Amino acid sequence: MATLYLFRFDLSSIGRSDNRGCYLRRFRGQGQLEPSWALRRRNVVAVKSVKAFYGGAYGLNDNKTGLICTADELHYVSVPNSDWKLALWRYVPSLRESVLFCKQAPSRNHPLLLLSGVGSNALGYDLSPESSFARYMSNQGYDTWILELRGLGLSTTEQIESETLEKQPLVNGSVYENSTSNIATQLRQWNKNLISIIDGAQQLGPFQPFVQGVTSALEEFQEQLDVYEKYDWDFDNYLEEDVPAAMEYIRNQSKPNDGKLLAIGHSMGGILLYAMISRCSFKKVNPQLASVVTLASSLDYRPSNSSLRLLLPLANPTQNLNVPVFPIGPLLVIAHPLASRPPYILAWLKDQISVEDMLHPTLLEKLVLNGFGSVPAKVLLQLSSVFEEGGLHDRNGTFQYKNHLRQGNIPILALAGDRDLICPPEAVYETVKEIPRQLVSYKVLGKPGGPHYAHYDIVGSRLASSEVYPLVADFLNRHDMV
Repeated sequence: MATLYLFRFDLSSIGRSDNRGCYLRRFRGQGQLEPSWALRRRNVVAVKSVKAFYGGAYGLNDNKTGLICTADELHYVSVPNSDWKLALWRYVPSLRESVLFCKQAPSRNHPLLLLSGVGSNALGYDLSPESSFARYMSNQGYDTWILELRGLGLSTTEQIESETLEKQPLVNGSVYENSTSNIATQLRQWNKNLISIIDGAQQLGPFQPFVQGVTSALEEFQEQLDVYEKYDWDFDNYLEEDVPAAMEYIRNQSKPNDGKLLAIGHSMGGILLYAMISRCSFKKVNPQLASVVTLASSLDYRPSNSSLRLLLPLANPTQNLNVPVFPIGPLLVIAHPLASRPPYILAWLKDQISVEDMLHPTLLEKLVLNGFGSVPAKVLLQLSSVFEEGGLHDRNGTFQYKNHLRQGNIPILALAGDRDLICPPEAVYETVKEIPRQLVSYKVLGKPGGPHYAHYDIVGSRLASSEVYPLVADFLNRHDMV
Protein backbone atom coordinates (compact mmCIF):
# COMPACT_ATOMS: atom_id res chain seq x y z
CA MET A 1 0.00 0.00 0.00
CA ALA A 2 1.29 3.45 -0.90
CA THR A 3 1.75 6.18 1.67
CA LEU A 4 1.10 9.87 1.03
CA TYR A 5 2.22 12.94 2.91
CA LEU A 6 0.15 15.95 1.85
CA PHE A 7 1.58 19.39 2.58
CA ARG A 8 -1.40 21.76 2.66
CA PHE A 9 -0.61 25.43 2.23
CA ASP A 10 -1.19 27.76 5.18
CA LEU A 11 -0.78 31.22 3.64
CA SER A 12 -0.88 32.96 7.01
CA SER A 13 2.53 31.50 7.81
CA ILE A 14 4.28 31.69 4.47
CA GLY A 15 6.28 34.73 5.47
CA ARG A 16 7.12 37.91 3.61
CA SER A 17 7.95 38.01 -0.07
CA ASP A 18 11.23 39.41 -1.39
CA ASN A 19 11.50 41.63 -4.45
CA ARG A 20 11.78 38.60 -6.73
CA GLY A 21 8.43 37.23 -5.62
CA CYS A 22 9.98 34.30 -3.73
CA TYR A 23 8.76 33.56 -0.25
CA LEU A 24 11.45 33.75 2.39
CA ARG A 25 12.18 31.06 4.94
CA ARG A 26 11.14 31.54 8.52
CA PHE A 27 13.15 29.56 11.04
CA ARG A 28 12.54 29.02 14.71
CA GLY A 29 16.05 29.28 16.08
CA GLN A 30 19.19 29.09 14.00
CA GLY A 31 19.06 26.23 11.51
CA GLN A 32 15.89 24.77 13.01
CA LEU A 33 12.62 24.06 11.26
CA GLU A 34 9.25 24.42 12.91
CA PRO A 35 8.15 20.80 13.41
CA SER A 36 4.68 20.32 11.93
CA TRP A 37 4.40 17.39 9.58
CA ALA A 38 2.43 14.33 8.66
CA LEU A 39 3.04 11.12 10.56
CA ARG A 40 3.61 7.84 8.72
CA ARG A 41 2.77 4.43 10.13
CA ARG A 42 2.55 1.06 8.49
CA ASN A 43 -0.31 1.23 5.94
CA VAL A 44 -1.76 4.25 7.75
CA VAL A 45 -1.88 7.81 6.47
CA ALA A 46 -2.13 10.65 8.97
CA VAL A 47 -2.24 14.14 7.49
CA LYS A 48 -1.78 17.40 9.34
CA SER A 49 -1.67 20.98 8.07
CA VAL A 50 1.89 21.89 7.22
CA LYS A 51 3.18 25.42 6.91
CA ALA A 52 4.60 25.22 3.39
CA PHE A 53 6.12 27.77 1.06
CA TYR A 54 7.99 28.13 -2.19
CA GLY A 55 11.41 26.60 -1.68
CA GLY A 56 10.54 24.49 1.32
CA ALA A 57 11.50 25.96 4.67
CA TYR A 58 8.78 23.82 6.15
CA GLY A 59 8.35 20.22 5.20
CA LEU A 60 8.88 16.63 6.16
CA ASN A 61 12.20 16.05 7.87
CA ASP A 62 13.78 12.62 7.96
CA ASN A 63 15.62 12.38 11.26
CA LYS A 64 18.06 9.76 9.95
CA THR A 65 19.17 11.56 6.79
CA GLY A 66 18.41 15.14 7.75
CA LEU A 67 16.84 15.61 4.31
CA ILE A 68 13.82 17.88 4.13
CA CYS A 69 11.10 17.28 1.58
CA THR A 70 10.32 20.58 -0.11
CA ALA A 71 7.69 19.22 -2.50
CA ASP A 72 3.94 19.80 -2.28
CA GLU A 73 3.35 16.12 -1.55
CA LEU A 74 5.52 13.20 -0.52
CA HIS A 75 4.40 9.76 -1.68
CA TYR A 76 5.77 6.30 -0.97
CA VAL A 77 5.43 3.38 -3.35
CA SER A 78 6.36 -0.21 -2.53
CA VAL A 79 8.70 -2.11 -4.82
CA PRO A 80 7.36 -5.60 -5.61
CA ASN A 81 9.37 -8.50 -4.18
CA SER A 82 11.35 -6.22 -1.88
CA ASP A 83 10.96 -4.33 1.38
CA TRP A 84 11.78 -0.97 -0.14
CA LYS A 85 9.38 1.95 -0.19
CA LEU A 86 10.54 4.53 -2.71
CA ALA A 87 10.01 8.23 -2.04
CA LEU A 88 8.26 10.24 -4.75
CA TRP A 89 8.35 14.03 -4.40
CA ARG A 90 5.31 15.56 -6.12
CA TYR A 91 4.90 19.14 -7.33
CA VAL A 92 1.24 19.87 -8.13
CA PRO A 93 0.86 22.67 -10.71
CA SER A 94 -2.71 23.71 -9.98
CA LEU A 95 -2.03 23.94 -6.25
CA ARG A 96 1.16 25.95 -6.61
CA GLU A 97 0.04 28.38 -9.26
CA SER A 98 -3.44 29.15 -8.01
CA VAL A 99 -2.48 29.52 -4.35
CA LEU A 100 0.88 31.28 -4.56
CA PHE A 101 0.77 33.25 -7.78
CA CYS A 102 -2.96 33.68 -8.36
CA LYS A 103 -2.88 32.21 -11.84
CA GLN A 104 -3.75 28.91 -13.40
CA ALA A 105 -0.98 26.75 -14.90
CA PRO A 106 -1.49 25.43 -18.44
CA SER A 107 -3.24 22.10 -18.66
CA ARG A 108 -0.93 19.24 -19.68
CA ASN A 109 -1.67 15.75 -20.92
CA HIS A 110 1.19 13.86 -19.29
CA PRO A 111 2.84 13.75 -15.86
CA LEU A 112 6.60 14.29 -15.70
CA LEU A 113 9.09 11.97 -13.99
CA LEU A 114 12.54 13.24 -12.96
CA LEU A 115 15.38 10.75 -12.41
CA SER A 116 18.60 11.77 -10.65
CA GLY A 117 22.22 10.75 -11.08
CA VAL A 118 24.06 7.94 -9.29
CA GLY A 119 23.98 8.37 -5.53
CA SER A 120 21.83 11.51 -5.81
CA ASN A 121 18.64 12.25 -3.93
CA ALA A 122 15.86 14.67 -4.95
CA LEU A 123 17.70 17.78 -3.74
CA GLY A 124 19.51 18.32 -7.04
CA TYR A 125 16.22 19.01 -8.82
CA ASP A 126 14.96 21.38 -6.10
CA LEU A 127 18.04 23.08 -4.69
CA SER A 128 16.48 26.52 -4.12
CA PRO A 129 13.59 28.61 -5.43
CA GLU A 130 15.88 30.04 -8.12
CA SER A 131 17.46 26.66 -8.95
CA SER A 132 14.55 24.26 -9.02
CA PHE A 133 14.01 22.22 -12.17
CA ALA A 134 11.03 20.53 -10.52
CA ARG A 135 9.26 23.76 -9.60
CA TYR A 136 9.91 25.31 -12.99
CA MET A 137 8.28 22.35 -14.75
CA SER A 138 5.41 22.39 -12.28
CA ASN A 139 4.89 26.08 -13.05
CA GLN A 140 4.68 25.07 -16.71
CA GLY A 141 1.65 22.97 -15.83
CA TYR A 142 3.27 19.55 -15.47
CA ASP A 143 2.36 17.20 -12.64
CA THR A 144 6.01 16.72 -11.67
CA TRP A 145 7.49 13.84 -9.71
CA ILE A 146 11.05 13.18 -8.52
CA LEU A 147 11.91 9.56 -7.79
CA GLU A 148 14.41 8.67 -5.08
CA LEU A 149 15.75 5.20 -5.83
CA ARG A 150 16.20 2.60 -3.13
CA GLY A 151 18.78 3.50 -0.51
CA LEU A 152 18.70 7.22 -1.31
CA GLY A 153 17.05 10.26 0.22
CA LEU A 154 13.77 9.54 1.96
CA SER A 155 13.29 6.09 0.44
CA THR A 156 13.15 3.56 3.22
CA THR A 157 12.56 0.01 4.31
CA GLU A 158 10.98 -0.57 7.68
CA GLN A 159 12.64 -3.94 8.07
CA ILE A 160 16.18 -2.96 7.11
CA GLU A 161 17.38 -3.00 10.70
CA SER A 162 15.99 -6.43 11.53
CA GLU A 163 16.44 -8.41 8.35
CA THR A 164 19.29 -10.88 8.04
CA LEU A 165 21.40 -10.75 4.94
CA GLU A 166 20.81 -13.71 2.67
CA LYS A 167 23.75 -15.29 0.93
CA GLN A 168 23.85 -13.64 -2.48
CA PRO A 169 26.39 -14.09 -5.28
CA LEU A 170 28.42 -11.03 -6.16
CA VAL A 171 29.45 -10.14 -9.70
CA ASN A 172 32.55 -12.31 -9.47
CA GLY A 173 30.61 -15.29 -8.11
CA SER A 174 31.78 -15.03 -4.50
CA VAL A 175 29.22 -14.85 -1.68
CA TYR A 176 28.66 -13.00 1.54
CA GLU A 177 29.67 -15.49 4.20
CA ASN A 178 26.86 -14.65 6.64
CA SER A 179 24.74 -11.80 7.99
CA THR A 180 27.43 -10.98 10.53
CA SER A 181 30.22 -10.99 7.97
CA ASN A 182 33.58 -9.47 8.69
CA ILE A 183 32.99 -6.63 6.22
CA ALA A 184 31.30 -4.30 8.66
CA THR A 185 33.60 -5.37 11.50
CA GLN A 186 36.73 -4.60 9.51
CA LEU A 187 35.42 -1.31 8.17
CA ARG A 188 34.27 -0.27 11.63
CA GLN A 189 37.67 -0.95 13.15
CA TRP A 190 39.41 0.91 10.34
CA ASN A 191 37.00 3.78 10.82
CA LYS A 192 37.62 3.94 14.59
CA ASN A 193 41.37 3.96 14.10
CA LEU A 194 41.14 6.77 11.56
CA ILE A 195 38.89 8.84 13.82
CA SER A 196 41.35 8.40 16.68
CA ILE A 197 44.23 9.57 14.51
CA ILE A 198 42.29 12.60 13.33
CA ASP A 199 41.15 13.52 16.84
CA GLY A 200 44.77 13.56 17.92
CA ALA A 201 45.85 15.91 15.15
CA GLN A 202 45.44 19.09 17.20
CA GLN A 203 48.57 20.58 15.65
CA LEU A 204 46.87 21.02 12.28
CA GLY A 205 45.73 24.54 13.21
CA PRO A 206 43.86 26.01 10.20
CA PHE A 207 42.86 22.51 9.12
CA GLN A 208 40.92 21.96 12.35
CA PRO A 209 37.47 22.72 10.79
CA PHE A 210 38.28 20.20 8.09
CA VAL A 211 39.37 17.68 10.74
CA GLN A 212 36.10 18.12 12.58
CA GLY A 213 34.14 17.67 9.36
CA VAL A 214 36.04 14.49 8.52
CA THR A 215 35.45 13.10 12.01
CA SER A 216 31.72 13.82 11.81
CA ALA A 217 31.41 12.22 8.37
CA LEU A 218 33.31 9.12 9.45
CA GLU A 219 31.23 8.74 12.61
CA GLU A 220 28.03 8.97 10.56
CA PHE A 221 29.39 6.44 8.09
CA GLN A 222 30.25 4.09 10.96
CA GLU A 223 26.71 4.27 12.32
CA GLN A 224 25.36 3.06 8.97
CA LEU A 225 27.76 0.15 8.40
CA ASP A 226 25.29 -2.54 9.44
CA VAL A 227 22.75 -1.09 7.03
CA TYR A 228 25.29 -0.86 4.22
CA GLU A 229 25.88 -4.61 4.41
CA LYS A 230 22.39 -4.99 2.98
CA TYR A 231 23.05 -2.77 -0.05
CA ASP A 232 22.83 -5.74 -2.39
CA TRP A 233 21.44 -4.50 -5.70
CA ASP A 234 22.70 -3.30 -9.07
CA PHE A 235 21.73 -1.00 -11.95
CA ASP A 236 19.35 -3.59 -13.38
CA ASN A 237 17.36 -3.58 -10.11
CA TYR A 238 16.79 0.14 -10.59
CA LEU A 239 15.81 -0.46 -14.22
CA GLU A 240 13.58 -3.50 -13.80
CA GLU A 241 12.01 -2.83 -10.40
CA ASP A 242 12.30 0.73 -9.03
CA VAL A 243 11.53 2.79 -12.13
CA PRO A 244 8.61 0.61 -13.34
CA ALA A 245 7.05 0.68 -9.84
CA ALA A 246 7.30 4.46 -9.75
CA MET A 247 5.90 4.88 -13.28
CA GLU A 248 2.93 2.66 -12.54
CA TYR A 249 2.20 4.58 -9.35
CA ILE A 250 2.40 7.94 -11.15
CA ARG A 251 0.08 6.68 -13.89
CA ASN A 252 -2.47 5.65 -11.29
CA GLN A 253 -2.25 9.04 -9.58
CA SER A 254 -2.17 11.32 -12.62
CA LYS A 255 -4.28 9.18 -14.96
CA PRO A 256 -2.95 10.33 -18.37
CA ASN A 257 -5.40 9.42 -21.13
CA ASP A 258 -2.84 7.42 -23.11
CA GLY A 259 -1.10 5.97 -20.04
CA LYS A 260 2.22 7.61 -20.93
CA LEU A 261 4.70 9.74 -19.00
CA LEU A 262 7.25 12.36 -19.94
CA ALA A 263 10.66 11.86 -18.35
CA ILE A 264 13.88 13.76 -17.66
CA GLY A 265 17.03 11.98 -16.54
CA HIS A 266 20.29 13.51 -15.35
CA SER A 267 23.49 11.45 -15.58
CA MET A 268 22.54 7.91 -14.44
CA GLY A 269 18.89 9.00 -14.61
CA GLY A 270 19.30 9.49 -18.35
CA ILE A 271 21.16 6.20 -18.62
CA LEU A 272 18.15 4.50 -17.04
CA LEU A 273 15.84 6.07 -19.63
CA TYR A 274 18.10 5.01 -22.52
CA ALA A 275 18.29 1.48 -21.11
CA MET A 276 14.52 1.32 -20.69
CA ILE A 277 13.92 2.37 -24.29
CA SER A 278 16.48 -0.15 -25.51
CA ARG A 279 15.14 -3.02 -23.43
CA CYS A 280 11.54 -2.32 -24.44
CA SER A 281 12.50 -2.02 -28.10
CA PHE A 282 14.22 -5.39 -27.97
CA LYS A 283 11.20 -6.98 -26.30
CA LYS A 284 8.79 -5.10 -28.59
CA VAL A 285 7.08 -3.64 -25.52
CA ASN A 286 5.75 -0.10 -25.28
CA PRO A 287 7.85 1.82 -22.70
CA GLN A 288 4.87 4.12 -22.04
CA LEU A 289 6.97 7.24 -22.55
CA ALA A 290 5.70 10.17 -24.64
CA SER A 291 9.16 11.75 -24.88
CA VAL A 292 12.44 11.83 -22.98
CA VAL A 293 15.11 14.41 -22.11
CA THR A 294 18.57 13.25 -21.07
CA LEU A 295 21.03 15.58 -19.36
CA ALA A 296 24.72 14.66 -19.47
CA SER A 297 24.02 10.97 -20.07
CA SER A 298 25.53 8.24 -22.23
CA LEU A 299 25.62 4.46 -22.55
CA ASP A 300 29.15 4.50 -23.98
CA TYR A 301 31.94 6.71 -22.60
CA ARG A 302 34.82 5.23 -24.58
CA PRO A 303 35.44 8.11 -27.04
CA SER A 304 35.73 10.63 -24.20
CA ASN A 305 38.30 11.52 -21.57
CA SER A 306 35.74 11.24 -18.82
CA SER A 307 37.12 11.80 -15.33
CA LEU A 308 35.23 8.67 -14.29
CA ARG A 309 38.14 6.72 -15.74
CA LEU A 310 39.99 7.66 -12.56
CA LEU A 311 37.61 5.38 -10.65
CA LEU A 312 38.23 2.32 -12.81
CA PRO A 313 41.28 1.19 -10.77
CA LEU A 314 38.92 0.93 -7.78
CA ALA A 315 36.67 -1.58 -9.52
CA ASN A 316 38.78 -4.69 -9.15
CA PRO A 317 39.83 -4.07 -5.51
CA THR A 318 36.21 -3.35 -4.58
CA GLN A 319 35.09 -6.53 -6.27
CA ASN A 320 37.85 -8.70 -4.80
CA LEU A 321 37.34 -7.41 -1.25
CA ASN A 322 33.55 -7.85 -1.43
CA VAL A 323 33.08 -4.27 -0.21
CA PRO A 324 29.30 -3.82 -0.41
CA VAL A 325 29.03 -0.04 -0.65
CA PHE A 326 30.82 2.99 -2.00
CA PRO A 327 30.18 6.02 0.30
CA ILE A 328 29.86 8.79 -2.30
CA GLY A 329 28.11 11.17 0.08
CA PRO A 330 30.51 10.81 3.06
CA LEU A 331 33.54 11.11 0.77
CA LEU A 332 32.21 14.32 -0.78
CA VAL A 333 31.59 15.74 2.69
CA ILE A 334 35.18 14.96 3.62
CA ALA A 335 36.63 16.39 0.40
CA HIS A 336 34.54 19.56 0.15
CA PRO A 337 36.53 21.76 2.59
CA LEU A 338 39.77 20.94 0.77
CA ALA A 339 38.15 21.77 -2.56
CA SER A 340 36.47 25.03 -1.57
CA ARG A 341 38.81 26.63 0.98
CA PRO A 342 42.48 27.66 1.02
CA PRO A 343 44.88 26.14 0.14
CA TYR A 344 42.44 24.46 -2.28
CA ILE A 345 44.24 21.13 -2.31
CA LEU A 346 41.30 19.41 -4.03
CA ALA A 347 40.05 22.36 -6.08
CA TRP A 348 39.81 20.13 -9.15
CA LEU A 349 36.91 18.27 -7.49
CA LYS A 350 34.71 21.36 -7.62
CA ASP A 351 35.11 21.54 -11.38
CA GLN A 352 33.61 18.07 -11.62
CA ILE A 353 30.31 19.50 -10.38
CA SER A 354 30.15 23.12 -11.47
CA VAL A 355 32.11 25.68 -13.48
CA GLU A 356 33.35 28.75 -11.61
CA ASP A 357 30.59 31.33 -10.98
CA MET A 358 27.79 29.09 -12.26
CA LEU A 359 26.57 27.99 -8.84
CA HIS A 360 26.53 30.15 -5.73
CA PRO A 361 29.01 28.79 -3.14
CA THR A 362 26.23 28.38 -0.57
CA LEU A 363 24.15 26.28 -2.97
CA LEU A 364 27.18 24.26 -4.04
CA GLU A 365 27.91 23.48 -0.41
CA LYS A 366 24.26 22.58 0.18
CA LEU A 367 24.34 20.20 -2.77
CA VAL A 368 27.64 18.55 -1.80
CA LEU A 369 26.81 18.15 1.89
CA ASN A 370 23.19 17.00 1.47
CA GLY A 371 22.61 15.81 -2.07
CA PHE A 372 24.37 12.44 -2.15
CA GLY A 373 24.25 9.09 -0.40
CA SER A 374 26.05 5.77 -0.59
CA VAL A 375 25.75 3.36 -3.49
CA PRO A 376 26.19 -0.42 -3.66
CA ALA A 377 29.45 -1.50 -5.24
CA LYS A 378 27.38 -3.65 -7.59
CA VAL A 379 25.83 -0.53 -9.13
CA LEU A 380 29.21 1.06 -9.78
CA LEU A 381 30.68 -2.17 -11.11
CA GLN A 382 27.89 -2.52 -13.65
CA LEU A 383 28.08 1.16 -14.61
CA SER A 384 31.82 0.80 -15.21
CA SER A 385 30.94 -1.21 -18.32
CA VAL A 386 30.30 2.12 -20.10
CA PHE A 387 34.06 2.04 -20.74
CA GLU A 388 33.97 -1.46 -22.26
CA GLU A 389 33.42 -2.53 -25.85
CA GLY A 390 29.76 -2.00 -26.73
CA GLY A 391 29.08 0.22 -23.73
CA LEU A 392 26.80 -0.48 -20.77
CA HIS A 393 25.60 -4.06 -20.48
CA ASP A 394 23.24 -5.93 -18.19
CA ARG A 395 24.37 -7.75 -15.06
CA ASN A 396 25.09 -10.91 -17.04
CA GLY A 397 27.12 -9.14 -19.69
CA THR A 398 24.91 -10.54 -22.44
CA PHE A 399 22.77 -7.52 -23.37
CA GLN A 400 24.36 -4.28 -24.62
CA TYR A 401 21.83 -1.52 -24.08
CA LYS A 402 23.19 0.71 -26.86
CA ASN A 403 22.60 -1.90 -29.53
CA HIS A 404 18.82 -1.58 -29.58
CA LEU A 405 18.28 2.18 -29.46
CA ARG A 406 17.82 2.23 -33.26
CA GLN A 407 14.64 0.21 -32.84
CA GLY A 408 13.05 2.77 -30.53
CA ASN A 409 10.33 5.27 -31.45
CA ILE A 410 10.53 7.74 -28.53
CA PRO A 411 11.44 11.40 -29.26
CA ILE A 412 14.60 12.30 -27.32
CA LEU A 413 16.33 15.56 -26.48
CA ALA A 414 19.95 14.96 -25.41
CA LEU A 415 21.82 17.85 -23.76
CA ALA A 416 25.54 18.01 -22.96
CA GLY A 417 27.67 20.54 -21.11
CA ASP A 418 30.69 21.99 -22.90
CA ARG A 419 32.82 21.78 -19.72
CA ASP A 420 31.38 18.52 -18.39
CA LEU A 421 34.36 16.49 -17.20
CA ILE A 422 32.25 13.52 -16.06
CA CYS A 423 30.15 13.01 -19.20
CA PRO A 424 31.80 15.10 -21.95
CA PRO A 425 29.95 15.93 -25.17
CA GLU A 426 31.91 13.20 -26.99
CA ALA A 427 30.38 10.60 -24.68
CA VAL A 428 26.87 12.02 -25.03
CA TYR A 429 27.12 12.01 -28.81
CA GLU A 430 28.35 8.40 -28.87
CA THR A 431 24.88 7.39 -27.69
CA VAL A 432 22.99 10.05 -29.67
CA LYS A 433 24.33 8.74 -32.99
CA GLU A 434 22.70 5.36 -32.30
CA ILE A 435 19.22 6.94 -32.19
CA PRO A 436 17.24 7.46 -35.43
CA ARG A 437 17.88 11.02 -36.61
CA GLN A 438 14.22 11.90 -36.90
CA LEU A 439 13.74 11.10 -33.22
CA VAL A 440 16.69 12.82 -31.56
CA SER A 441 17.68 16.43 -30.95
CA TYR A 442 21.19 17.08 -29.64
CA LYS A 443 22.64 20.27 -28.19
CA VAL A 444 25.86 21.18 -26.40
CA LEU A 445 25.24 23.91 -23.83
CA GLY A 446 27.85 26.63 -23.41
CA LYS A 447 29.62 29.16 -25.62
CA PRO A 448 33.32 29.67 -26.48
CA GLY A 449 33.43 32.91 -24.51
CA GLY A 450 31.16 31.63 -21.76
CA PRO A 451 29.02 30.80 -19.99
CA HIS A 452 30.15 27.20 -19.64
CA TYR A 453 28.33 24.17 -18.24
CA ALA A 454 29.77 21.41 -16.06
CA HIS A 455 28.00 18.21 -15.00
CA TYR A 456 25.51 19.69 -12.53
CA ASP A 457 25.23 23.15 -14.11
CA ILE A 458 22.71 21.76 -16.60
CA VAL A 459 20.36 20.98 -13.72
CA GLY A 460 20.69 23.78 -11.20
CA SER A 461 23.15 26.54 -12.09
CA ARG A 462 22.31 30.25 -11.98
CA LEU A 463 21.60 30.27 -15.74
CA ALA A 464 19.72 26.97 -15.93
CA SER A 465 16.33 28.61 -15.36
CA SER A 466 16.84 30.97 -18.30
CA GLU A 467 18.85 28.85 -20.74
CA VAL A 468 18.14 25.18 -19.97
CA TYR A 469 14.67 24.89 -18.43
CA PRO A 470 12.88 26.76 -21.26
CA LEU A 471 14.68 24.61 -23.84
CA VAL A 472 13.51 21.44 -22.10
CA ALA A 473 9.97 22.73 -21.54
CA ASP A 474 9.62 23.70 -25.20
CA PHE A 475 10.67 20.21 -26.30
CA LEU A 476 8.28 18.49 -23.88
CA ASN A 477 5.44 20.83 -24.82
CA ARG A 478 5.78 19.82 -28.46
CA HIS A 479 5.42 16.17 -27.53
CA ASP A 480 2.74 16.54 -24.87
CA MET A 481 0.07 15.28 -27.20
CA VAL A 482 -2.37 12.42 -26.79
